[in-house]
Amino acid sequence: MTEYEPVIGLEVHAQLMTKSKIFCGCSAEFGAAPNTRTCPVCLGMPGVLPVLNRTVVEFAVKMALATRCRINLMSNFARKNYFYPDLPKGYQISQYALPLAEKGYVDIETDAGEKRIGLIRIHIEEDAGKLVHDEHMPSSYVDLNRAGVPLIEIVGEPDIRSPEEAALYLRRLHETLVYLEICDGNMEEGSFRCDANISLRPKGREAFGTRAELKNLNSFRHVQRALEYEIKRQAYILESGGEVVQETRLWDDARGVTLSMRSKEEAHDYRYFPDPDLVALHVDEAWIQEVAATLPELPLEKRERFVREYGITPYDAGLLTMTRPLAAYYEEVVRACGKPRPAANWVKGDLLRLLNEDRADIRACPVSAASLGDMICLIEEGAISGKMAKDLIEEMYKTGKSPRTIIEEKGLVQITDEDALARVVDEVIAANPNQLAQYRGGKDKLFGYFVGQVMKATQGKANPQLVNDLLQKRLGP
Repeated sequence: MTEYEPVIGLEVHAQLMTKSKIFCGCSAEFGAAPNTRTCPVCLGMPGVLPVLNRTVVEFAVKMALATRCRINLMSNFARKNYFYPDLPKGYQISQYALPLAEKGYVDIETDAGEKRIGLIRIHIEEDAGKLVHDEHMPSSYVDLNRAGVPLIEIVGEPDIRSPEEAALYLRRLHETLVYLEICDGNMEEGSFRCDANISLRPKGREAFGTRAELKNLNSFRHVQRALEYEIKRQAYILESGGEVVQETRLWDDARGVTLSMRSKEEAHDYRYFPDPDLVALHVDEAWIQEVAATLPELPLEKRERFVREYGITPYDAGLLTMTRPLAAYYEEVVRACGKPRPAANWVKGDLLRLLNEDRADIRACPVSAASLGDMICLIEEGAISGKMAKDLIEEMYKTGKSPRTIIEEKGLVQITDEDALARVVDEVIAANPNQLAQYRGGKDKLFGYFVGQVMKATQGKANPQLVNDLLQKRLGP
């Protein structure tokens, strides 16, 4: 049986977070009532002229710099001609022969080590409108609020060799766009979309096979599942002596299959030609350097720094740098308490659990970084135990109060007075003569029983280490 190798290339569309559309002053806000964010320009009325939004170019340059692309000092816009009800002009303004940026790359970390995925180009274009299908009536409507919303298309080289690599690459692009704060990355709302091109070839062969384009991939999971299915489908056709047809296929997640949609278009089908209403786009090196100076520390660099500076594990660093606000929060906690590892444990553990339960973002967290840092200091000082802190952070999250205020209100201070604890230990031992005899008779596990009884008697306020030390002295070998 022939062993086949997948050849995968992804085309990613990222909606840019500008206030207005790419060629007019209409709001680019998502979620407005249908057809309330439109004007003659984005409706494609005769006689109107587009005017390029400078911020769109700035955001596109940021992504190009972040992915090590070569930025072309001159690029131009082209008309991509096709008919569809959500495209009022009958063409989409995009870039073709001369894109804004080319020849970049993205590094991903696979099980086999680091792998570099090349980028063919990043270009600017406008989005089309949206067809709305009424579930209660056999009819569809066109909402043109999205027409003219700015996009960048990131076209990757066919360097990906597995669905797992595709998901890793997509996640890396996604986190970079979100870190740059040029795209919100919301896949459900369509602001981060992906099409996948996939073909199979016998292992060791250089030539590519016939590819299929997969659409309707609106989650990382969908991308991976659709590619896994398509690999099996194409392999079955080839092993049966058939030929794969070049086509566009739609992913049906409910059924877990891809379905034929239409024959795959080539570039000449779109009859690209330079847009006569837009002059060439010129950017200069000085402006590119100005934009470069505004770039934040990117996720990979931040992860490496967290491991190096704070001594936390790469896994923890990955969790804590998932978003810029989360990474900033963690660093504020570290500055407040000076304890990077405990800070990492509390942020990635209890705090993220509470936020996830509420489906809330770190920016809406009722526990300030200063308060969490103060709580960690209280643990380190021995004023409260780790168990008490578990209850304390829950109360801090519910009320937004500082740890010291809650401790004062609820009397949660840990008992560290050795004489006071010694009296409690003696009382517990005296109250449990049978367990004492069994322990001294060799049942070592009963030591935990005595610890539990002391903690119960002190309502969990006893210093655990001091309890252990006192019990070991009192109970003897």
